[in-house]
Amino acid sequence: MTPHPQNPEIEIPDLPRPQAYMDAKAAVARLEELYEGAVGFLRDRFGQAMAAGDADTRFRAFYPEVRITTTSFAKIDSRLSFGHVAEPGTYATTVTRPDLFRYYLEQQIGLLIHNHGVPVTIGVSETPMPVHFAMTSDSATVPQEGAAAFTLRDVFDVPDLSTTNDDIVNGTHQVPADGTLPLAPFTAQRVDYSLARLSHYTATDPAHFQNHVLFTNYQFYVSEFEAYARRMLADPDSGYTSFVSTGNVEICSADEPLPPSDKMPQMPAYHLKRKHGAGITLVNIGVGPSNAKTATDHIAVLRPHAWIMVGHCAGLRASQSLGDFVLAHAYLREDKVLDDDLPVWVPVPALAEIQIALETAVADETALEGYDLKRVMRTGTVASLDNRNWELRDHTGPVQRLSQSRAIALDMESATIAANGFRFRVPYGTLLCVSDKPLHGELKLPGMASDFYKTQVSRHLLIGIRSMERLREMPLERIHSRKLRSFDETAFL
Repeated sequence: MTPHPQNPEIEIPDLPRPQAYMDAKAAVARLEELYEGAVGFLRDRFGQAMAAGDADTRFRAFYPEVRITTTSFAKIDSRLSFGHVAEPGTYATTVTRPDLFRYYLEQQIGLLIHNHGVPVTIGVSETPMPVHFAMTSDSATVPQEGAAAFTLRDVFDVPDLSTTNDDIVNGTHQVPADGTLPLAPFTAQRVDYSLARLSHYTATDPAHFQNHVLFTNYQFYVSEFEAYARRMLADPDSGYTSFVSTGNVEICSADEPLPPSDKMPQMPAYHLKRKHGAGITLVNIGVGPSNAKTATDHIAVLRPHAWIMVGHCAGLRASQSLGDFVLAHAYLREDKVLDDDLPVWVPVPALAEIQIALETAVADETALEGYDLKRVMRTGTVASLDNRNWELRDHTGPVQRLSQSRAIALDMESATIAANGFRFRVPYGTLLCVSDKPLHGELKLPGMASDFYKTQVSRHLLIGIRSMERLREMPLERIHSRKLRSFDETAFL
């Protein structure tokens, strides 16, 4: 073992010299090797410390990193919104779980090498790896403060929230003294933090998440999703390989049983899997903008290709009926949960690729098109509030704002999901189903649903799935368009 150069009392694993690579697969293989070495070191020393009940040495391991330096101002294909850096300089990012992100990393590193014609350098960063994140896939658990016979922070590094933030995606990142610029939207610590949160909130391992994510606020869709998954598993030509439910229960054939979960998580997730993560994930986020923000904050680190809200809403127009669809093309943000990260004056535009996929799917599933499609679907502004019982307050202010915004529907999650998609550069969309009309005396009460409404609800999830299947066939450079990229953007998606 090599003593730490600045503190001989800190024991660290041998630090190999950085290596340059012109092959993305070899570069990612090296990232995995370095990562597993760091994790193995921390697990070994943690086991020793717990067995001994004490340690007189501090142990530290570091995340691996990807680094690239370019000196050319040569212009890259301007149609691409990712896969290249904007100007000469040195760019770097720490990396965690390269096994989980292997396909993504090979894509992004491959584009960098191809577009700039220079190698990437793979080495050990200066960022310590918290022992908690090294133990996440191991059977051992890290005790809370005071539970071990020694003071954990005196022996191992622990998560540091002062360096675990969204400064890069929020555009507030400060360039360090050495001038190194960010290469990816999230650092390794931020990714590890979210991976742990995802396991907690959804009761499924992050490895099961697919690149196309549907959010809902209604449990009915879960049953529909499972039924659809079983139909796909019964079809050998569907391309889907398995279905994962809460508790990481995975089935590979249509008739396999799924035991009920003893304890449902806060936001249960279900995954219809396909090669390279090209399947579909459904997350029941429940009600409220806080849940919507929590889910998207953490799923964003997985770099999905799209997420769409398929939930219920209040219709605000007399011409609407229960069961009508609402395709959001704008958002009135009164959810408040993202105001500090994304000011309300920032526009959240509709994305043509998502809008077309959703509208086409509605037309296909309802057998309506053109002017006739207006019978069951309206396109307009969706308002998201933070007060579920807004109807009980004085209507003058809220109703006036809703009217001035030309809103046609109201919920508590859609604007949050869209705004966080904009913030995290994840293509987003919203297709809602009208479940009540509070301004017109049709409240969400038992017995209010019509047969038409029930029929539309059964179609709703399928429309979301069809939309995702269309988006799956779209080239990455088209779905990840320049509309979501800022002035000084990271090379990685």
